[in-house]
Amino acid sequence: MSKLSPRSAAPATGSAARPRWIHRRTALLLAFAFSVMADPVSSVAYAIEAALRALHGDLALLLPTMALVVGVVALVVASYHQLVARFPGGGGSAAAAGSAFGEAFAFLPMGALIVDFVLTISISVSAGASAVISYAPSLAPMRLPLALILVVAVAGLMWFGHLGRAVFAALTIGFIVVAIGVLVLTAGAHPEAQPVVVAPHSPPLAVVLAFPVAMALSTGVEAPSSAIAQLAQLDADERRRFGRWALWLTLGIVGVLTLALTATAVRLGVGLPPAESTQISEIARRSGSDGLFTAFQATTALLLLSAASSSFQAGPGLLKALARRRLADGGTVGVLPSPLGRANRHHVPIVGVGVFLVLAAAVVTAAGARDQELVLFYAVSVFVSFLVGLVAMATFARREGRRGWLVLNVAAAVVVAFTLVVNMTRPAAIGSLAATILVAGGLYIAWVRSGRPRGIAHAVAAAEAVVGEELDGEVRDGEELDGAELDGAVLDGVHDEIEAAGGARTDPGTSTPGR
Repeated sequence: MSKLSPRSAAPATGSAARPRWIHRRTALLLAFAFSVMADPVSSVAYAIEAALRALHGDLALLLPTMALVVGVVALVVASYHQLVARFPGGGGSAAAAGSAFGEAFAFLPMGALIVDFVLTISISVSAGASAVISYAPSLAPMRLPLALILVVAVAGLMWFGHLGRAVFAALTIGFIVVAIGVLVLTAGAHPEAQPVVVAPHSPPLAVVLAFPVAMALSTGVEAPSSAIAQLAQLDADERRRFGRWALWLTLGIVGVLTLALTATAVRLGVGLPPAESTQISEIARRSGSDGLFTAFQATTALLLLSAASSSFQAGPGLLKALARRRLADGGTVGVLPSPLGRANRHHVPIVGVGVFLVLAAAVVTAAGARDQELVLFYAVSVFVSFLVGLVAMATFARREGRRGWLVLNVAAAVVVAFTLVVNMTRPAAIGSLAATILVAGGLYIAWVRSGRPRGIAHAVAAAEAVVGEELDGEVRDGEELDGAELDGAVLDGVHDEIEAAGGARTDPGTSTPGR
């Protein structure tokens, strides 16, 4: 059986079978969408506070700033709507860059993703430690050890296999439900008197300088464009629909939740929190319910750790897809050392997990496990990936004479580039950009030394395809495939499928080939 052929792509015939098929597809869509949005939803835990700190505590400007952030995210999602249409096999900005400009350009978004995965793990465990400390302030002196314990625990759990879509989805939904409860109870709370704080710049300038920091909220919104490669049981049209629904559902939930919590903070006067707390925790305290506050802190911490776990899944998976491996004909493919491709019996690339554990632990230690320090690094690498993907989509639109999409993509690229430029005024952001360039350059050099193997631009999609096979419990002849056999079967076939699906010109507004 082909490892990448759609399984059960067509519904069974009969009136009774069709509803069951529709229900299965709906359940898969919801599980997929809510699992891939764990990262951006968890960003709500620190992005709003990051904006307020950049505004020097000026609450009056917080809502306009976060509204601008959500607007920029919407612009990016609109462009990625087209990217999913063109590359239903997954791959995201790396696949787009490789197709538009040549495979060498795919390494820039790949490098950005690797840096982003390290930072996501680092900031997620640090914010998780902050959530615990907000509930138990006596643990504040143990902030760094607590964060390091969390990162080691999440990495250690990876030994037993990847968390399934249902687990990630459940943690995301749990946080959303509890957050809605907080919003409902705080609706009747009375504001407390707070000292008036005014930003040192004029309001328009203050918002423009502050919103790039809060763009940490955008991290992960592009995940459906890559993660659709996990859905090998669906055909190309279904993947397009799933990817687009996931993109817009993520925007809707993250946008509404962010603006609702921001408006609540402004109305109640919840400004910069004390050192042992977080702004979002202080909002939850205003609910007046100890039980709800406990539930909110618990779901926040668990969601943040699930975001770290997803990066521990995606990062080593990408390294595994790039690792050298021997083909059946005796040849080799891949550009990175082969140990990065070795997986245990649960299909987990342990060496890669160890690499990300060491890097994340170093970053957490350097930042003292303070998530608000790490936010300053955060929105840079992922915006490099955004920018490359948007320029690629603008290039496709120009070549094909699609003026409307060209205008949209150029506008999105300009906004993203502006965000990067403003972030470059902060020394921390320069370090993040330097790391992205260093990793991308290292991957490019490894690719050149390996003879420039073809198909490297689809490594991101290949990594996600392997994850999809593992999550679906792929079997052959009644027995589970071992890690090496499964990974080889998927990686050897994924490039042809992606190129077949993405090579044809597709209409961004439909799921059918363009004219």
